[in-house]
Amino acid sequence: MSIMSNAKRALAIAAAAATLFSMAACGSSNAAGNKSDSSSAASSGKIEVVASINQWGSVAEDLGGGNVEVTNIMTKTNVEAHDYEPTSQDVAKFGTAKVAVVNGADYDPWATKAAQSTKATLVTAAETAGIKEGDNPHVWFSAKVRSNAADAITAAYQKADPSHKDDYAKLNKEWHAKEDQLESKIKETSAKTENLPYAATESVAWHLADDLKMTDATPKGYAQASANESEPTPADIKDFQDTLKGGSIKMLVFNSQEANSTTDQITGAAKDVNVPIVELTEQMPKQYTNLLDWMSALVDQFAAAVK
Repeated sequence: MSIMSNAKRALAIAAAAATLFSMAACGSSNAAGNKSDSSSAASSGKIEVVASINQWGSVAEDLGGGNVEVTNIMTKTNVEAHDYEPTSQDVAKFGTAKVAVVNGADYDPWATKAAQSTKATLVTAAETAGIKEGDNPHVWFSAKVRSNAADAITAAYQKADPSHKDDYAKLNKEWHAKEDQLESKIKETSAKTENLPYAATESVAWHLADDLKMTDATPKGYAQASANESEPTPADIKDFQDTLKGGSIKMLVFNSQEANSTTDQITGAAKDVNVPIVELTEQMPKQYTNLLDWMSALVDQFAAAVK
């Protein structure tokens, strides 16, 4: 979903806070356990890093190389970060990390809450580009956020491990070279997609579509319902179907991670009139271990879908 509901947000934050409180209340036994974990990490000579979602975890790995050990909390496409309730083990990972990478923009508030209560250097991807709560939170689809977040992660590594400062600078340069290649592909593809009206079952890939200079033509009623995490009305669904049949929408972006009877009606209408469908997920699929590779494959899908 595009924006987490107040109820889900409150539950997620409360769960993280309760877990942190229970860990603190355990006294010296937990403290000794954390010390042991930290000592183990220190003996390996690596920076212990925790990322809320594997998208940012993959970037953290690329930028740290052999000098970091990255743990991703969320790695599956069948669970939404919005709805995730952290376990005590999850929170403990934040507690022993030197660097924590979260998405922000109210996408993973449980992770932000857990990280803020530790001594870890916190990198919040959305904040590196001024994206805040209420904005579209799926910021890993944004070239600007990826670039800014990468630099923030590198700075965090250099602060935590100054003896390898030059290594991190080199890895950052190598990562940016790959991001530059991706952005060149986006620019080339935008020659075909600029001003192309598209609609989406959810605004998951909005930032990527914006980088491709496409025009979001999702019917207003449906879009508002999706943004508010409420069910679209039958009138909203019919309006979406009619708009597709009318021919003004040239591409449909479908988040298969949130497939249901409503999206079946929308995708069915698109297929009936041969509107190309770009199918994607919110979380990084298991066949990808690298965010940039995933984004590159998605750009290829958008390019192939242009008639």
